[in-house]
Amino acid sequence: MPRIELKNISRHILSGLKLTVEDKEVMALVGPNGAGKSTVLNVIAGLINYNGEVYFDGKRMDLVPPHRRGVGYLFQDLALFPHLTVECNIAYGLKMQGYNNSITANRVDELVKALHIERLKERYPQSLSGGEKQRVAIARAVAPFQEILLLDEPTSSLDSQTAKYLRTELGSFLRKLAVTAIFVTHDLLGAEEIADRIAIIH
Repeated sequence: MPRIELKNISRHILSGLKLTVEDKEVMALVGPNGAGKSTVLNVIAGLINYNGEVYFDGKRMDLVPPHRRGVGYLFQDLALFPHLTVECNIAYGLKMQGYNNSITANRVDELVKALHIERLKERYPQSLSGGEKQRVAIARAVAPFQEILLLDEPTSSLDSQTAKYLRTELGSFLRKLAVTAIFVTHDLLGAEEIADRIAIIH
């Protein structure tokens, strides 16, 4: 799994940012609104232009397009497809990347079991609770065997009790998948519940 290195990244509010995320580490990026947290994720995913250098396991990624970086991205608004069932939402990325039906079905089964959402497979997003939608979105983000997972304030839309439960579950799930993960939040206490290490951005 990749070790991520950012060297002298500049974009909008970011100026000369340097950051290293170790292999299989779960890192929280904590800071107030407008500090550039989401911009850091977009740089890693290759979704925006930037000055500086991004490395995955020592390989420079700056000219590698987003769909070839092996990065799963859980956006703040989740963006589940409303016309697809939970199962089809999770399978979408696998099918787009050309995995056959057997591999796709096995991967979906693995993820719904890991996130305890087997019973939701045939349901549609509009019938799910906020916590259930989060689990489905996480499964979809990592389904195509992504080695890096970026999460933009994954519990911000949930009530405090659901958010606390999901944070506990999320930390366990990320370690089970053994991915390198970065999630942004303004909640320092919440970050402490999930992260191996916390970076503060101001």
